[in-house]
Amino acid sequence: MRNRLCKIVATIGPASSSPSMLRLIRNAGVDIFRLNMSHGAHDKLEGVARAIRDIEKETGTPLAVFADLQGPKIRTGDFAGGSIKLRYGDEYRLVFAKESNDENTIPIPHKELLDVLEPGDILKLDDGKLQLTVDNRTAHHLIAKADTPGELKNRKGINVPTRALPISALTDKDREDLQFALGLDVDYIALSFVQQPSDVEEAKALIKGRAGIISKIEKPTAVEHLDEIIELSDAIMVARGDLGVECAPEDVPLIQRRIIRACRRAGKPVIVATHMLESMVESIAPTRAEASDVSTAVYQGADAVMLSAETAVGRHPPTAVAIMDRIINATEADEDSGGFKIDQRADPAYTTADAITLSARRIAEVLDCKFAVAYTKTGSTARRLSRDRPHSPVIAATPDEKVARQLALYWGVRPVVTEDISHFHEMIEKADMLAKANGGRDGDRIIILAGYPFGRPGKTNTLKISRIGADDT
Repeated sequence: MRNRLCKIVATIGPASSSPSMLRLIRNAGVDIFRLNMSHGAHDKLEGVARAIRDIEKETGTPLAVFADLQGPKIRTGDFAGGSIKLRYGDEYRLVFAKESNDENTIPIPHKELLDVLEPGDILKLDDGKLQLTVDNRTAHHLIAKADTPGELKNRKGINVPTRALPISALTDKDREDLQFALGLDVDYIALSFVQQPSDVEEAKALIKGRAGIISKIEKPTAVEHLDEIIELSDAIMVARGDLGVECAPEDVPLIQRRIIRACRRAGKPVIVATHMLESMVESIAPTRAEASDVSTAVYQGADAVMLSAETAVGRHPPTAVAIMDRIINATEADEDSGGFKIDQRADPAYTTADAITLSARRIAEVLDCKFAVAYTKTGSTARRLSRDRPHSPVIAATPDEKVARQLALYWGVRPVVTEDISHFHEMIEKADMLAKANGGRDGDRIIILAGYPFGRPGKTNTLKISRIGADDT
């Protein structure tokens, strides 16, 4: 039985898409599966989703699945020879075109980008390996100087960290992928290229509550609107890949810490992603710096950490998951882990349920409780407990399978699908059973939270301290 509180997300790709490999990485510690809509045909992704649900039924453990939309991809066009050489300090024309035969011209098939660029704007090309600065605008094109020398090949990505772009976060492909993913009954949709709150609102209008929204923070403009984006989202991802291209390297750790803290205050789960154990795409072991990176995310209070290429195309997917599991467990064994505690007393909007879950956290610390068992119809009680970071894991008992799967993303929550309780004796008896199924023993203290009258959503008003196996009804 896993004691880990921080969750593990695994990206599924060619190295991990077979049913046998999915079982291996799940057994190694995966809690959430990421389907990358940028790669893989729909029929293959459908097979992966079906295999994950089969594993879920076999193990009796709810598993979360989210579809990560590709988002707009802004790229250069094609060059006559397949590439051009950028020379430091030389000027190049930026033109609206799909291709160019001139070695001093860079075709950009995105008119909306060229329309908003101004002198002083920076363009980062090929994941930040090359850089241009816009120097001048003419009637038909722009002039930019090369800040770095190097070879620019066909269709390389363009990032513009200095400006918000008038481009929707949802392309036609994304809209098609979104409907397909909703048809698979995924639990969350991850939204790329989020620049402002309206991008999240557009996605919410299409999803209509059929899945939660994970907003990926990968652009400086999204950081500027961070609190509004968090409020509209169900979860947040610190997407350090594009964020690392668009921001200075020294700023990324600070932005990660800021995002995690903002999510902790708002009670929204946050995933730290990209390059966590990158060397394990090839190697059997991570670097010491990578181990420290995972540990730092746990110390800061992340709800989940994510493996990308390590499990999608890496040589050792189960080993990468197992090592990440070990790093998290070792970090959580330190009494200072789990992120900072938020001060609920500062918010006048807090309810009776908030007060009860906050009390449960303190009781768990004082009495060294083994588990908090939360009976929840909508998941709100378990989400509150997760936000408050109790001393013990949270067993979330819900009759709703969809709620249980979504709770798999939350820090410390172990979701269980079970029927509603109808009286106090059943509440205690079932709590004992659930605690024992998760490794509890007779005599262990547990905290039980529920709403009375039973079975009604939004009524958490009962807290009971009990011992497993004790006849205290």
